[in-house]
Amino acid sequence: MGADFVMLGRYFACFDENPSAKVIVNGTYMKEYWGRYDLGGKKSLSFEESVDSYVPYAGSLKDNMAITLLKLKSTMCNCGTLTIPDFQDKAKLTLVSATSIAEGGVHDVLLKDKAPYASNTR
Repeated sequence: MGADFVMLGRYFACFDENPSAKVIVNGTYMKEYWGRYDLGGKKSLSFEESVDSYVPYAGSLKDNMAITLLKLKSTMCNCGTLTIPDFQDKAKLTLVSATSIAEGGVHDVLLKDKAPYASNTR
């Protein structure tokens, strides 16, 4: 809750500015994406797993930035705060279900080994 940075790899992967290929998968434009996910566990047993996948194509970052900022501001407002320092000070952790933890892994991507044929648009 007091983070000074966040991981946004998947977020940026869907935009034109990402150098990966834009492809058509099952009639939908997607961008190729390779991500890493920490599987957790004890530090001595923890490791990262890579995921070769696709994310939905979203156009240019410039065209999407305003809506992203509005979503962040709305979330903060729903939490009763208007500034990041206030959010960091007032935010509370909430216990989540095992399903939520499982869903916190690979999500919102189409795994390449499970995807139908993709055609490159370059």
